[in-house]
Amino acid sequence: MKKFEYATSGTCSRKIIFELDEENKIHNVVFEGGCNGNLKGIGKLVEGMDAADVMKRVEGVKCGFKNTSCPDQLSKALAEAIK
Repeated sequence: MKKFEYATSGTCSRKIIFELDEENKIHNVVFEGGCNGNLKGIGKLVEGMDAADVMKRVEGVKCGFKNTSCPDQLSKALAEAIK
């Protein structure tokens, strides 16, 4: 399993920490900062899911008037990790 850290941009959260196994399944997602309960929920919902599937589902999600969101930032972090 490989650990990744991604500095977010344009969101209340500052960083996303997660692990990918050899099959690109997501594990142990932790957001630093942001809406604690919601972000813990996202981490639990994506646990064990395929990174590509999660990226498709959350890419482009916006938060209020922002051009991005914590889920959208997760899609960017995953894309960077699997390239």
